[in-house]
Parts: sequence; C-alpha cells; structure tokens
Amino acid sequence: MSGKNNRTKRMFTLNCNGRLLVLDKPIVMGIINVTPDSFYKSSRVQDNDKVIQQAAEMLEEGATILDIGGQSTRPGSTRISAAEEAQRVLPVIESVNKNFPQAFISVDTYYALVAENAIAAGASIINDISGGTLDESMVATVGKFPVPYICMHMQGKPETMQQNPVYENLTREVLDFFIQQTEKCRQQNINDVIIDPGFGFGKTPSHNFQLLKDLAVFKMLDKPVLAGLSRKATIYRTLNITAEESLNGTTALNMIALLNGANILRVHDVKEAAETIKLFIAYKASAD
Repeated sequence: MSGKNNRTKRMFTLNCNGRLLVLDKPIVMGIINVTPDSFYKSSRVQDNDKVIQQAAEMLEEGATILDIGGQSTRPGSTRISAAEEAQRVLPVIESVNKNFPQAFISVDTYYALVAENAIAAGASIINDISGGTLDESMVATVGKFPVPYICMHMQGKPETMQQNPVYENLTREVLDFFIQQTEKCRQQNINDVIIDPGFGFGKTPSHNFQLLKDLAVFKMLDKPVLAGLSRKATIYRTLNITAEESLNGTTALNMIALLNGANILRVHDVKEAAETIKLFIAYKASAD
C-alpha cells in the first residue's frame, strides 16, 4: 500500500540556475534576516560571522534552501530602497555561497534590481512577497534567468495590508491571482513557479486558517506550494502568547500544511520543521 501511495505523489524538479532541486518530498527553507527590524527578534542577524554560523546550523539541521532577506515586510513596516536592500543582502549572499556552495540560496525581495544582482552574487531562487505587483519589471527580469520564482499573494502593501483586509471569497480570489500571475510568468519564460498563499499578508487570522484549510486547492495549479507560517501573529494572537513563544504553534500548523499538500516549509526553526517532515513522511508511508 505504501509503495502505491508514494508513486501517486507529485514530484517537482526545479532548475536553480543550472542545478536541479528535486522535490520528491517536502523540504525546509531556513529564514536568514539581515535586518534590524524583523518581527521575530531572534531571527535578526547583521554580523557576517553570525550569518555564516546561522547558515551552518540551518544546513546541519536539515535546511535545503536558505532564504536571505534585507527588508522587513512585517505589517506596518517602513519600506527601504532597492539600493539599501542590495547593500544589506548582496555581501551576505556572496559569503554564504562561498562558504556553502551546496546550499540553494533564495533572496527575499520584490525589487527586480536586487533580484538580478542577487543571482549574480550566488542566489538561485527569487522569493517575491508581492508576486510581481510592487515592481512591474520583476517578472520580466526573473524570466531572463533559469531560476525558480516564488510568487506570493499579498492584499495591499506591507505598510497598510493589515488595516482592514476584506475578501468576498478568499480562496477563489487568491487562486484567481495565481492563475493570472503564473500566466504572466509563463509569457516571460519563467518555467518554475512556486506558489505561496501569503499567510499574514493582508489577511486576518480567520483568513489564514481558511487558506490553510483550503491549501490543497492550489495543487490544481500543478506548482509546488510553499507555506510560511513560522511564528506569525495568527499563532501568537490565537494562543495569547508572543512570537518568541510560538514554536510549538508553528509546528502544529506546519503539520496541517504538510497534510494539505505543502512542499516547502519556510521557517525560523529548521530542526523542528525537519522533524515535522520526518514524522509526516512516516505517517504517509504507513497510510493505506
């Protein structure tokens, strides 16, 4: 029975600037924030030696992708320029790539200029929280390179997205967005698109739970699905705790995401996410 179960699971192969990333099982993306103001304080690192130490620990604990970001996009955050973001992330990407050439590096940016320079510095995945809506040249820029593009849904902009997010039909509207944006990606020769529903980006806790419940709907797009739930407000507000206390809640929601079809878990805590995936694989292998 388990062999049959494994054979029917969809496998994805992503071209990461000439290197193949095979998604035949869920993987972990570790978050590295080279920012002074990300919502989760413990994720902030600005010293290069500390970044290298964090990257080493994440890879040792089971991360496949390291996601490097230089701009906080938490609700109410203040936007910085592409030049300032590039100044933060490019040296870090170069350093991580030099020290860990086996790692797949993604850059968390919505600026086309930063994306292009990050690829030159060693990044091989572009992670755009706006899905191409904040910089109109992003999709065309990414299309010039053989790299995967993470297309995330966000209602509004980080500065104001949580003020009053409203949907008539949440899942349908998010799905329609992805249908539209993946077609734009196809037209610009982006072969590998990863879908991210954008938990916490222009969505209430109720919206986030609904999207998590409906996550399997997005498999109809025949794209890998990324779940970014780590230590977010939906967890700590529901439990009346802090982001620092939200690891257990993150693990619980990550397992739900896996059961509903997530291929990539984007997390601050790699070891726990890797263990969650191991348990998920064991569970699936034993299922009839």
